[in-house]
Amino acid sequence: MTLANSQIFKTDLGPLNPVWAELILGLVVFGLTFLILAKGILPKIKRTLEEREDAIEGGTDRADDLRAEATRIREQYEAELAEARHDAARIRSRATEEGSAAIAAARAEGIAERDAIVAAGVEKIAAERAAAERELTADVDAWAHALAARIVGEPVGADRG
Repeated sequence: MTLANSQIFKTDLGPLNPVWAELILGLVVFGLTFLILAKGILPKIKRTLEEREDAIEGGTDRADDLRAEATRIREQYEAELAEARHDAARIRSRATEEGSAAIAAARAEGIAERDAIVAAGVEKIAAERAAAERELTADVDAWAHALAARIVGEPVGADRG
C-alpha cells in the first residue's frame, strides 16, 4: 500500500500518505452525514429557531400592542376624569350661585318683613301718640287751670264763670 500511495503523490509523506480506500470511505461517510444533517436535522433546527424567533417577535409585537392599548385606555380614563372634574366644578359653581341667590332672596325677604314690621310699629306708635296727646290735651287744660287756681287761690280761666 505504501508503494501505491507513494506513486500517486510522488512524494513520500510517511504515515501521512493517504490510502484510496480510506479516502473513498471517508467521502462516502461524509456525504451520508452531510445528507442526514442537511435533509433531516438542520431543517428541524432551522424551523425551531424560526418558531422561537416568531414567538419572540410576536410576543414583542403583542406587548407593543398591549402597551399602546393601555396608553389609549389611560388617556381615555384621564379624559373622562378631567371631564368629571370639570362637571363637578360646574356643579359646585352652580350650587354656589344658587346658594348665593337663595341667601340674597332670603335677605331681601327679611329686609322687606323688617321694613313692614318697622313701618307698622311706627304707624302704631304714631296713632297711640296722637291718641295719648288728645287725651292728655283735654286733661292738661283742666289740670293746668286747677293747679293755677291752687297757686293763685282763686279760680282761673274757664272755672271763673
